[in-house]
Amino acid sequence: MLLSKKQPSAAATQWIEKVKYHKNRDSYFKFLGNPHFRYTAFLLVFLSLWFLLQVFWFPPTKPTQTKFSTTTPKPSAGKCNGDVAVYVYNLPAEFNLGLLDDCSHLNVYTNMCPHVANHGLGQPLDNMDLQSSDSNPWFATHQFIAEMIFHARVENHPCRTWDPSKANLFYVPFYGGLHVSSNFREPNHAIRDALAVRLVDFLQAQPTWRKKKGKDHFLALGRTSWDFMRANSGPDFGANCLLNLPCVKNMSVLTVERNPWKGSNQHGIPYPSYFHPSTSDQMMTWQNMMQQSNRPYLFSFIGAPRKGVGKAAIRDEMIKQCMESTQCKILKCDHGNPKCYNPSEILKVMRESRFCLQAPGDSFTRRSTFDAILSGCIPVFFSRHTAYTQYSWFLPEEASKYSVYMDEQSEESKRIEEVLMKIPKEEVDTMRATVIDMIPRLTYKHPNASHSDLGFEDAVDVALQALAQHVRDKV
Repeated sequence: MLLSKKQPSAAATQWIEKVKYHKNRDSYFKFLGNPHFRYTAFLLVFLSLWFLLQVFWFPPTKPTQTKFSTTTPKPSAGKCNGDVAVYVYNLPAEFNLGLLDDCSHLNVYTNMCPHVANHGLGQPLDNMDLQSSDSNPWFATHQFIAEMIFHARVENHPCRTWDPSKANLFYVPFYGGLHVSSNFREPNHAIRDALAVRLVDFLQAQPTWRKKKGKDHFLALGRTSWDFMRANSGPDFGANCLLNLPCVKNMSVLTVERNPWKGSNQHGIPYPSYFHPSTSDQMMTWQNMMQQSNRPYLFSFIGAPRKGVGKAAIRDEMIKQCMESTQCKILKCDHGNPKCYNPSEILKVMRESRFCLQAPGDSFTRRSTFDAILSGCIPVFFSRHTAYTQYSWFLPEEASKYSVYMDEQSEESKRIEEVLMKIPKEEVDTMRATVIDMIPRLTYKHPNASHSDLGFEDAVDVALQALAQHVRDKV
């Protein structure tokens, strides 16, 4: 059995799917013949029912209006091991779902409407594997959409509680990444920061916040921390001030890339890839396929050259070495190469490779790292901040068990093929097995599968368990 063999025991949660309850708004009363008695009896029954509904039916806060399926029941309290009880704030719509009303302007570079569909999974992909499954697990998922997927998962998570007095985690579902990317070109800082400031004002007015001053609260953001940490000096590339606000510094912040030096309250979470399984069979089938995949290429690189001395150097070196090698497969993404926007083409290159080169991009991290692991391809890093200082909750502590590291300034980075060729086949096979074992905990399940026990923990499960422990240690 594959799935994940390296899950820590504290995170091994066994969930049992509960039968969902449903509202029954129809009441039937048997009235006696006396009109006065009938009226009195009706009034007593009505008041009794009203009291019971108030005590036992209505949750402490109104749930958000997000619908996860037209055919599945409402989210269940499910079965948890007691380590996690997460309360979801019902924020005013301007902080999350209301932003989607203008989805075509959520990003200054692209129309996000296709990408926010299906709770952030994006459009279904029809040219991928596992199409014989009952449900299609493949979607054209945008790399900066984790906050929407995280929200949908937690809304439907078996460890969700509707009672704030029972919660040990408080989730603030702010679509900060979508908002900031819609304002990258806004020159007025006050306008750019306004929504973040209103969010802080809202939180500080909540009794649940004041109890521990937000130390048990967390955000999940789909963009890098740099987009929320505008500095007073240096170039202004469109960031807002969210993560610099004192109130937010009390919180835990999940982000696809943390600041390694000023992000003590920041925790890296995986970029979403294209695979969102609904069943354990889908996961195990995919893992078996990756274990058996034929890999004729020693290494591969997918990406475009970068401008700027720092960014360009290692990229140019990789592209040069790959093009000169008969053992390297390259997919150059300059000049709008359509293959670079086709998930099947991307994963095909990685599935045929034993090692996948992961150069820093516009920032340290890359979604490509998680595409590579999904494909069973051993990542090769050239900066420690691409993964090692980012995703400690998700990756094995011993980096050499699943990856290769070559400092971009080292001599090794100038002879990549030679270095990789020296790794014994037995060691490569062991590393690949470790990578494939890592797939479940770096994957985001389909939100509609969240109420079920799928036999494995995904990225959201891992994050919630680690957050709960982090809050216990902090508080």
